[in-house]
Formats: sequence, C-alpha cells, structure tokens
Amino acid sequence: MTARGQGGGRAPRHTGGDSRRDGVMTLAGALEAAESAAPVESLDVVARMLKEHLGAVSVSFLIADFTGSSVVRLGAAGSVDTDEPARRITLRGTLYDDVIRTQRPGVEDKGEGALVRIVAPVTNRGDAIGLLELFLPAAPDEEVMREIGETAHALAYIVIANRSFTDVYQWGRRTTPLSLAAEIQHRLLPASLACEAAQFAVAGALEPADHVGGDTFDYVIDRDTVQLSVTDAMGHDVDAALLATLVVGALRRARRAGASLGEQAQEADRAVREHGREGYVTGQLLRISLLDGGTEFVNAGHPWPLRMRDGQVQEIVPKVDRPFGFHTPHTYRVQSLDLRPDDRLVMLTDGMLERNAKSLDLSDLIVRTRALHPREAAHVLIGAIVDAGHGHLEDDATVMCLDWHGGSRSRRDAATGADLTDASQPSGTGRTGPGR
Repeated sequence: MTARGQGGGRAPRHTGGDSRRDGVMTLAGALEAAESAAPVESLDVVARMLKEHLGAVSVSFLIADFTGSSVVRLGAAGSVDTDEPARRITLRGTLYDDVIRTQRPGVEDKGEGALVRIVAPVTNRGDAIGLLELFLPAAPDEEVMREIGETAHALAYIVIANRSFTDVYQWGRRTTPLSLAAEIQHRLLPASLACEAAQFAVAGALEPADHVGGDTFDYVIDRDTVQLSVTDAMGHDVDAALLATLVVGALRRARRAGASLGEQAQEADRAVREHGREGYVTGQLLRISLLDGGTEFVNAGHPWPLRMRDGQVQEIVPKVDRPFGFHTPHTYRVQSLDLRPDDRLVMLTDGMLERNAKSLDLSDLIVRTRALHPREAAHVLIGAIVDAGHGHLEDDATVMCLDWHGGSRSRRDAATGADLTDASQPSGTGRTGPGR
C-alpha cells in the first residue's frame, strides 16, 4: 500500500467512484475504489485517496506476520525516507507494538517543523491484521482521527476481501521462508488467528519445530455455539503435515454436516485409520453453547487443558480416549467442562511441555499474562517456549487461549474492529507480563 509524496510515485488513475462528498472522504467511496482496483492495488488506491483528502505526506500499510512479533511494510513513502524493501520490523518496544496491544491509534508529535506520525490499528473482530501509518504536516483534530480510525477499519475488510485472490498478503506475513510441511500446516489454520464475539475472545498461536510436527488448531462460530480443536499428528515434516490434513479435513467435514462432537471424533478416527497408513493423531475437541456456556469436549490422547479462575490455574483432568487412527474403532466419550464467566481456558500441544521447557512454570506464566488479550497472551506463551529452547524446538508448540465472558453478554463495543474493554495495556506499563 503506497501513497508517495511530492517528487515521485505513480500517475493518478481513476479510483472507481467519487470518494468525497462535500469535502468528506466516504467509506462507501473508498470501498468502491478498492473494488474497482486489482486485488494487489486496492490498498494503494485507498492510500492515495486518504493522502489527498488529509494532505498527508505519506500513507502506508503494514501487515502483521504469523508470529505476531513483527510487521512488514507493504509499500513505502519516499518523501519521509521510508522507501525501503519489505523487511521485518520487530514490534517489541515500538509505537507499532503499543497500537496493536491497545487497539487504539498512536500519535507521535515531535514539535514544530516535524511531521506528525499517526499509527492506527487495522483489525477485524479482534484479529490484528496490521497497521495504517500516516505522516501529516500538522497535528490532527478529533474529526481527522475519527476518519483515520474508520478508514483503518475499512482496510481490514479490504484485506480480507482481497487476500483470496493474491499471494501478496501471505508473502507479507512470512518473515522467513516456509518448508513444504510448514506451508501445508499453515494452510490448515483458520484464516483469522484471533476472534472476538460478545460471549468470548479466542486466539491461537503455533510455532513449528525445526522439523514440522503436525500441530493444528481450529475454531468456528455457529449460530448458538463456538467449536474449537487442537490436534497433534504423529511424526515430522511432510508425513505429519499430510496426517494433520486428514484429521482437520475430517473434522471440518463432519462439523459442517451438523455432526455432534462425538460423531466428529468418530469421523476423524475413521479418516486416519483408513487413509493415514501407520500414523495417529492426538486431539481435543470443544463445543461451548453461546446461550448458557454449557461446554462439552472430547479428549483423544491429548495433553489436558488448563483453566484459570480467580487467579488460580487448574489442570482439567478428563477421561482420556485413544488418539485418532488406532487400528481398531473406538468410541469417544463426550464429557462436560465447568466454564464460568471470566474464566480463561488454555488448550495446548505437548510441544508446550517439551523437556527444554521444564524450568518454565507454565501455570505461573498464564497467571502473569491474565491482563493480556488472548491474542497477546498466546504469543507470550509460545515465545517463552521458544526462548526456553534457545530458538529451536524439537516439536511444534501450539496454544489456544479462550476468554469466556458469559452467555448473558449479547453485544460487544467494537466500532473500530476490536473491543477496547478487553484490549491489552501498552508494553511499557509493566503490567502485561513478558513478551517476545
């Protein structure tokens, strides 16, 4: 996304619609212009419109990478000396980091004669897609800040609408090349790694091992339920990724056909037995009623979940059934789980418990990150495991973090794409626990 300052850039082009009405840039016009442009250029068109409307020296979009620890600029603004090849910009300790964590725009004003920098979150339903960055010749007033926030929110929808047609956004999210196994693994993950609803907020994070181990996580919201799964396929590299593909495909097929949780587990078991050769997959399936919080789950040989309630972390100890894919058919028991408003539930794979991390007190870390949004909490938990392994994992590490607000909560305040009441504090407050 590029809007160049004076002395460079592309020639103006037709934007596909009148984006301004009586001097006001309309969201309808911006969306129409984005739709008229090629998928790769849709953000560029909106950037030029915003630049012209606000008199900005530059406008650019930065996309968050898979790890949530850095951003990549998908564009440059030559007039503010940011004309650079796409590169990883580490978030920790930056204005970018604070904006993503708090989900509130940040303003950097260095005084008279200096350009004013504004960074706004580009977020949809709690999924922090990236950032909108502008350099203005003067400090913005409240109306300008409102327009910037609305445009940033619209950009989230533009990215979501266009990422199915181009690899540009996928490219931007990859700070390191993926192996074939990791490519397969990433394609199994949900399109949005975090989601907020009135009743809950959920986020997942996955750190592949040096030799990919076949971890996956998934979630979906139905009319009256939210369903989640975490699975871990036996083995490493492409064989594990293919086994993971089998089980995720079987679970999604059964789920979309309206199958019960037990039936979903049976279908996953059958798929791995019939097509997975010698492999097996451990897994945990969860379904929560959005009406009353009633929760049921299946444990297929998987590590037990952790629940934090009133500042105390407890391991949920269910009855454990066989992993999916053992040679003989197996009946999976659907069990109940006590989930109450303000509980945090953490589901993980055994990579989070590997021997290099034995010195790490996972329960204590869950308590210390309680003030964080699940999006940041998941990243911190994964980051701690990676640090314990000195940057190298023997097995994939995966975590899903769910905050349950309660079935009585039917609406959320999310005019800019995130519920600000649940957002994390800035990194400099000292209240948010360790970070990556």
